[in-house]
Amino acid sequence: MIWETLANIPAAQLMTFILGGLVLNFAPGQDVFFASACGIQGGPKAGMLAGLGVGLGVSMHLTMATVGLGAVVAAHPEALLAIKYAGAAYLLWLAYKSWTAGPVDPSARGSVRVWNIIRRGFLSNALNPKPVLFLLAFLPQFTNPAWGPIWQQILGLGLIFTVTGTIVTMGYGVVGGLAGQVIGRRLGLVNRIAAVMYAGLAMRLVAK
Repeated sequence: MIWETLANIPAAQLMTFILGGLVLNFAPGQDVFFASACGIQGGPKAGMLAGLGVGLGVSMHLTMATVGLGAVVAAHPEALLAIKYAGAAYLLWLAYKSWTAGPVDPSARGSVRVWNIIRRGFLSNALNPKPVLFLLAFLPQFTNPAWGPIWQQILGLGLIFTVTGTIVTMGYGVVGGLAGQVIGRRLGLVNRIAAVMYAGLAMRLVAK
């Protein structure tokens, strides 16, 4: 049903949406830097899994936007602030854990806890109020009542945006992992780099 609704959207309009979404996906943001930091610290697999977790977080925001909960949250500044500070606290906790982790045996680099990394990626996005605000502002621009139910259009377009964004973010995570392999893990350097990135993301989240 959703795909039938998407089929009603003019091809030029749909292509404009996809290209615009890809431009936004490739633009470095919190999700990209988070996946890259996970990759630098844990290797390509960890970066890829972090990107997948981020994508799951976006899916949560998309669900909220589709059913109208996103608009409710956006209308209550105190709720947005609570989510924002919870997200910043989580990122600072990750920064502390990374900074104090110390050197890690290179042979353990490919051994990652799958669900732990995915959970980190999910929480980093879920505890950021910006995605739901972005979806509420971005997706409706490409909808039209003449093409079918608006909620179906928002959900369908949002799924496309989420899939492309997840793939791009996973790619950044893999690149970060490869960069971490080049840097090496002597003296815990990679963990320190990841810690600085996490802390920077926390400050960025609170500042905006």
